[in-house]
Amino acid sequence: MPNRWETFRTAEFIRLPVEALLGAAVLTALPRRPRLVVAVLFGLILGVLTVLNLMDIGFYQYLGRGFNIILDWPLLTDAQSYLGDTLGKGTAQLAAVGVIVLVLAILAVMVLAAIRVGNLVGRNPGHSTRALLVLSAFWMVCASLNLQNQGVPLSAEHTVTMLKYRAERVRDAIRDEAAFGKTARADTFGGTPPSQLVPDLRGKDMVFTFIESYGRSAIEDPVEAPGVDATLDARTKALARAGFHAKSGWLTSATYGGSSWLGHSTTMSGLWINNQNRYRTVTAGDGEHLTLTKAFQKTGAFDTVGIMPGMQKGWPEAKWYGLDKVYNAFQLGYQGPKFSWSTMPDQYALEQFQQRVHSKKPADGKSRMSFLILTSSHQPWAPIPKMVPWEDLGEGKIFNAIHDEGKKPGDIITNSPKSQAEYGKSIQYSVTALTEWLERYGKDNTVLVFLGDHQPIARVSGNHANRDVPISIVAKDPKVLDKIADWNWTDGLRPAHDAPVWKMSAFRDKFLTAYGSTPHPTKG
Repeated sequence: MPNRWETFRTAEFIRLPVEALLGAAVLTALPRRPRLVVAVLFGLILGVLTVLNLMDIGFYQYLGRGFNIILDWPLLTDAQSYLGDTLGKGTAQLAAVGVIVLVLAILAVMVLAAIRVGNLVGRNPGHSTRALLVLSAFWMVCASLNLQNQGVPLSAEHTVTMLKYRAERVRDAIRDEAAFGKTARADTFGGTPPSQLVPDLRGKDMVFTFIESYGRSAIEDPVEAPGVDATLDARTKALARAGFHAKSGWLTSATYGGSSWLGHSTTMSGLWINNQNRYRTVTAGDGEHLTLTKAFQKTGAFDTVGIMPGMQKGWPEAKWYGLDKVYNAFQLGYQGPKFSWSTMPDQYALEQFQQRVHSKKPADGKSRMSFLILTSSHQPWAPIPKMVPWEDLGEGKIFNAIHDEGKKPGDIITNSPKSQAEYGKSIQYSVTALTEWLERYGKDNTVLVFLGDHQPIARVSGNHANRDVPISIVAKDPKVLDKIADWNWTDGLRPAHDAPVWKMSAFRDKFLTAYGSTPHPTKG
């Protein structure tokens, strides 16, 4: 069985697998009782491999990669939580039961099938041996001549290949953990004195914002791009009228389709954090590696605050990020409806940021560095909030009617064209909410850095989409953008197709260097 959905076709299932020939040969040669034990073992192995292939299919669709049997088990809990938020807790519980039943059924059917084959070849060893010799000769002819059906080789060794692949991934995960720990301890700016960190941004009102699933597809895909590009161009002009100007480029994200925290931590730390193990390793370091947030905190000239409307549980990583204060989903006073997974509309979260944080001066004459995660563009993109008058936001109850009139997740989640259309609308909403906030509340010293955390899932971006996300820096002070003139970014909020593309992990060092920070490396 293939482990990617796009490779499912009849030709894949009418090949002759060498593993079947070898397995049948072993079963033919064994006495009855050992044959039964070996058949059960064969069946269990095939059943487990089938389950892992199904896991790969799901992970490629949602995260753009295969399932890692060492690192990815905790993500199954997140998947159930996502289903509960999207389709209801009852549906999520039924899905969990269904998955368990399916796994048990696959294992049972595979074992019974292997026993049945073992009994068949055991009852007729002579006929079985002759049949195996003929089939083995046919397999060798197909392999040596590379005979194919619809471009698929007739001779197959898929199971052996997948076993090797999974064994290599296990070894790679173990090796990576040890190597990355050393990498995370080395830091270009790890020993930089506070006075030499971001001196060119002292006195600025810094705002770093991630927009959920804001990927290159939103700007370049034929379905989503017309609406999103029009919004970006309109908002560029609106900001210019308010005195703000922008430059934009591309970053290649460390994740795809989900696991947003990997994109956040990669951007802020300058480390390539592309799996959960790396994330745990680096965030457990208690600020050992300097994040951008921590750099501003370390200067002593900035208070640091996080606005996390999607955070609904404890978040010890705040210490690693270097955040003095964090507001989670329960601390922003929202009393309106959830929009699928998103706990509140971005416009409401931004208004609460304004009222609770941005409108208040930090103590001791400090400036402020704010870190916001916007969630309205999170899948499944139904229902989507709409902009309302800022003065009418209140406690969020104004969104009740908008929620009730919106599309249902079940109507969108399995339909690719509908998902693409609604995804584009969600990005338009998030970009509009953020830039209207800046237009309305931004100051002469405000500097906004905003970007996507990853591309949307394959159902929207395609099975072979790149991992690029747009990033923009917006400011009134022309000196802020002059500092990055040599980056060759595009003017405005919409990066050109040929604008520079950097790895997401490169941004931290480039940003710190551009704004006057002096490298003082520490070794791992």
